[in-house]
Amino acid sequence: MKKVKITVMKQTIYQDLIDLYENPIHHACDMKVGQIYIANDWEKPEGMCNSAWESMNAFVMTLAHGGQDFYDGWMKNKKSAMISCNDGFRPVSFLIETCDEDAE
Repeated sequence: MKKVKITVMKQTIYQDLIDLYENPIHHACDMKVGQIYIANDWEKPEGMCNSAWESMNAFVMTLAHGGQDFYDGWMKNKKSAMISCNDGFRPVSFLIETCDEDAE
């Protein structure tokens, strides 16, 4: 089984939507761009947001078990995926990729 690297690539904040619809939340998302997590199979990495993990865990498990080429050519690197969490107020984009040396 392969380890899978999860890198926080981008975070967007929709302050207009937050102001209109969200109840105040302190520390709603503590992830930082450039932050890296390593996943071992089906285990959520320590410190990973539960909501983000729910959005990506099927992709992580597939990559950990050698799967690749999601959606027939979606990613330039067949052993990767770009996934966003499901927070509509402050979505975070993650690059998920296998840790093996022959990643394309």
